[in-house]
Amino acid sequence: MPRLGVLTSGGDAPGMNAAIRAVVRTATSYGWEVLGIRHGYAGLIANDVVVLTARDVGGIIQLGGTLLNSARCPEFHDEPVRRRAVDTVRRHQLDGVVIIGGNGSQRGAYDLAQSGVPVVGVASTIDNDVFGTDQSIGVDTALNIALEAVDRLKTTASALQRAFLVEVMGRHCGYLALMTAIAGGADAVVIPEMETDPEQLIADLQAAADRGKAHAMVVVAEGARYNAEQLIDYFHARRDRLGYEIRATILGHVQRGGAPTAFDRLLATRLGAAAVNEIMAGHAAVMVGVRQGEIAATPLDEVVRNVKTLDLRLLDLARRLAT
Repeated sequence: MPRLGVLTSGGDAPGMNAAIRAVVRTATSYGWEVLGIRHGYAGLIANDVVVLTARDVGGIIQLGGTLLNSARCPEFHDEPVRRRAVDTVRRHQLDGVVIIGGNGSQRGAYDLAQSGVPVVGVASTIDNDVFGTDQSIGVDTALNIALEAVDRLKTTASALQRAFLVEVMGRHCGYLALMTAIAGGADAVVIPEMETDPEQLIADLQAAADRGKAHAMVVVAEGARYNAEQLIDYFHARRDRLGYEIRATILGHVQRGGAPTAFDRLLATRLGAAAVNEIMAGHAAVMVGVRQGEIAATPLDEVVRNVKTLDLRLLDLARRLAT
């Protein structure tokens, strides 16, 4: 009986469980046995493996987190350590491994493929910064969580005529911040891709007050040069020029928790099933994602060599709408 391994790696993203479920049930429907590798690459190195049946993944599609647990494993890039992972693959006679995760995970998938292991990656990260897919698993859920927070903060901001800085996740990519700002009607957005002048933000807030707005909202990506903590310190020292009292809310890891949205469940299911089909077709060393609404496979060497860029036309749109 052919065997398939599946693991989740790096930061968790809502929808990972739906992807695991799709991998297991698609593979077993074709007569394959599936082994779940716990704790990501660390589990692959340590031979932490368990058999997964269709019943084992029942009732998990609506759950956040990951049934297999996850971990970061920077030492996986060291060849002697990676050889131990390859030994686990050979010991269990795996005919392929599906790796669900973000950029670091896909780099690990590429390294594993270079060692001769048939690997297919599945794009999964709330940062939406993986090359080769328009949207990654977990992005829609994280965006909706951030948007709900903005909507709630607007209520209290209006009541007290305050401004709020809302910091969302995104170390190197401002996608979440920019989409939250547009969908949430923010007055300004701060992202890593563009230099931000705090003085311009003060001018934006003062302009909002001059227009008679009862509140103001600035969405900040955590990876921007000026994050929410730095900006709030800057603003507090110049509060007489703001036009509002100002507060900061840092959402942090709350964006990665909770039940995945219908979109993320469907995306994860489609990508998990597609990953199995790629393995069965012999198309290893690729990552499955979605491009222009269609499932597509991108060679892992392209995924790890390229940087996904943010469409900065949307930043111009956000600025034009903030009037």
